[in-house]
Amino acid sequence: MNVEKNKNYTLISSDENTFVEFFASFLSKEKELAAEHLIVQLSNNINTTKEDYLLFLDFAVQKKQNGISFAIISDKAVMDNFPEHFNIVPTFQEAKDILEMEAMERELGF
Repeated sequence: MNVEKNKNYTLISSDENTFVEFFASFLSKEKELAAEHLIVQLSNNINTTKEDYLLFLDFAVQKKQNGISFAIISDKAVMDNFPEHFNIVPTFQEAKDILEMEAMERELGF
């Protein structure tokens, strides 16, 4: 797992061969990153299922409740298969846009 910190967010990208390996790595680092806005970029080389993505749902909900943004980048996921408040987008730019929009919403008190 690669972790790149930016002033506005932390990008986590996968270098593992399977989703199980990546998720285990994510879980081992998640507490260290609890207060940071996260973008998770899954490798296209990793086979993922809807259930795999849903493993991140509790993290996404908890982060939103704490005023922290969370987005997943995957061009393989069908966004209509997930709750509206679960940010899964196909590109890095869209993930950054979501983080910016959520920051504005927090500033405006939404």
